Amino acid sequence: MASSKTYLDFILEQLSALTGVTYRPMMGEYILYYQGRIVGGIYDDRLLVKPVAAAKAQLPHAREELPYEGAKPMLLVDIVDDADALAALFEAMLPELPAPKQK
Repeated sequence: MASSKTYLDFILEQLSALTGVTYRPMMGEYILYYQGRIVGGIYDDRLLVKPVAAAKAQLPHAREELPYEGAKPMLLVDIVDDADALAALFEAMLPELPAPKQK
């Protein structure tokens, strides 16, 4: 099942306090970037983020879920209704995310 543009727009609105949040459509889903680094994505209208230590600390009860079959587990973000907490999550994760690869 593909994710809806409506859900993407909702997540982007929740993150509007941050500069540098972008996305890329990928096979009916959306990869999310913050400051050029992959944070996670929207899969089946669920926001999933990479399971870095900062994300686990911010989301201590988050379930690990697969974005798609054969993928590595990611953390299900259950605080999407709280824009401040969501922005804090992305900011906390940034130092632990790998820098983009040089082309």
